[in-house]
Amino acid sequence: MKNIVAVTACPTGIAHTLMAAEALKKTAAHLGYAMQVETQGAEGAKHILQAEDIAAADLVIIAADIYVDPARFADKPIYATSTSKAIRDTEEVIEAAVSETQLESNGSGAVVTSPPEPAIASNVFSDGSSDVAPSPTDATPAAADEPKRLVGITACPTGIAHTFMAAEALRKAAVDLGHDMKVETQGSVGAKNTLTPEDIAQADAVVIAADTHVDLSRFGGKRVYQTSTKKALKEGKTILNEALAMPEPAVGSVGTADSYADSVKQAKAEQSAKRSGPYKHLLTGVSYMLPIIVAGGLILAISFAFGLDPEPGSIGDALIQIGGDGAFALIVPVLSGYIAFSIADRPGLAPGLVGGMLAANLGTGFLGGIISGFLAGYIARWVRDHVNLPQNLEGIKPVLVIPLLSTLAVGLLMVFVFGVPVRALTDGLTAFLENMGQGNAVLLGLILGGMMAVDMGGPINKAAYTFAVGLLASNIDQPMAAVMAAGMTPPLGLALATLIAKRRFAHEEREAGKVASVLGICFITEGAIPFAAKDPLRVIPACIVGSAIAGGLSMLFGCTLRAPHGGVFVLAIPNAVGNAGLYIVAIAVGTLVTGLIAAQLKQRAPVAEVRPELTTTN
Repeated sequence: MKNIVAVTACPTGIAHTLMAAEALKKTAAHLGYAMQVETQGAEGAKHILQAEDIAAADLVIIAADIYVDPARFADKPIYATSTSKAIRDTEEVIEAAVSETQLESNGSGAVVTSPPEPAIASNVFSDGSSDVAPSPTDATPAAADEPKRLVGITACPTGIAHTFMAAEALRKAAVDLGHDMKVETQGSVGAKNTLTPEDIAQADAVVIAADTHVDLSRFGGKRVYQTSTKKALKEGKTILNEALAMPEPAVGSVGTADSYADSVKQAKAEQSAKRSGPYKHLLTGVSYMLPIIVAGGLILAISFAFGLDPEPGSIGDALIQIGGDGAFALIVPVLSGYIAFSIADRPGLAPGLVGGMLAANLGTGFLGGIISGFLAGYIARWVRDHVNLPQNLEGIKPVLVIPLLSTLAVGLLMVFVFGVPVRALTDGLTAFLENMGQGNAVLLGLILGGMMAVDMGGPINKAAYTFAVGLLASNIDQPMAAVMAAGMTPPLGLALATLIAKRRFAHEEREAGKVASVLGICFITEGAIPFAAKDPLRVIPACIVGSAIAGGLSMLFGCTLRAPHGGVFVLAIPNAVGNAGLYIVAIAVGTLVTGLIAAQLKQRAPVAEVRPELTTTN
């Protein structure tokens, strides 16, 4: 007879906890198993499992919707599921747990003569997925000869039980193997034990045990092993060994397009890593807002081909509804929501979105969205960190307490404190920009253009870009055209300089110039960073002058842009760019000025060394 112990728990600690416990006990008795169940409810734990109960158990079932600490069940097979699954499919849960135990005991005993690919799979987990039992050699991997450093992320849809149990299983497996491991949990209350750039840089491998999407962009150049939380709970040691056995990612060689693209990517990553505090949170909101502005702006531009006032029910009218009434209505809420998300993680999203919608309805524009986003984020984070509930009620904090209190606070502040003054400020700024004379417009273009080239993707560049994007959300589109023209100029101008003054650039730089030209037409200003990093005193002044001229000319010509990104490719979309011919002239003049100044300054530099192995003879 199998001896089973179980723990049931839910956020409220009442109905589901007790119903799951009762269902498990009755069904276990019906199946001929002995079972003891501990309930973790609103009034604390009942029928607490003693050490001798756990020692005598063949397996453990945890039916929980909140985190349950598995530490006391060390060396026992653990089957994790939800309370609702335990209530609805009780027999299936128990039989699956028993099946897992039987497979593990078979795999850890005498030598098995089955083929390398076992034909038997076990229903291990409650979602119906099956995992093959590990082979004897995989089940008990040997301790490491040399300690390694690993990092990992665990995440599951609910962000509670499986997330934390998988993290604990991976950490325990690493200790058993003699390795050091740090695991970030992306749970319902946000990321905990967050991995730093230093942690990632020092890691020998990365393990992602997740049942939801996890952003992998910060792990470039690292071995990344992806699996599920269920498999991490069951086969932690095998997973770590397989992760460390993965081949190192290939690295582009010097002088190739890949190596230049990698250097641009690394420069962007380093700039992102330096961002902190409000600046980082603002740019997070802007990055999530951009796709909506791009889609909405371009769809609106296409609608103009059907007339400025199309008939109701026509294609033009539908495009206006999609771009204007649909996409543009989401700009401020998304900006606000993801500023708050950056500050407080998932708990900040709901109050941020609601605050942003209020900002839009109150007419405060993108300034109101920025204010509501920061309010929502910091209020949600304060509630998360300072409002403490009993342990068995912690599960309801991220889904009830934080959204309710933070949304209420942000809403009242926006309606009664910030709404009227911020709307007045927004209206004043809009009126000034709409009615400024040509001289002021050119001056604004010169300033914004120069800012785009000062640090090429850094704080000054992003300040100019964010300003233009915010105005685009208020239907002021001339500054956006100036900013994009100025942002395209540095890489294009430096690519031109490598052609004008070839002997002053090394072979690798001339090859990199070809890549920079492609990045330039795509409006990736960071394509100029490797040149600027190598020779800042000559490159940066040339870029600033050329970008300022491109921005000033764009404003002088009255060019407009409906999309905040896309480079020259937006020219192919009808009505996306106003005065497209003169816009191309502005970009070309800025590129020429940058290239000529950079080439002239390079004339004072020593002649670049020629690599003999790359020379050819006719």
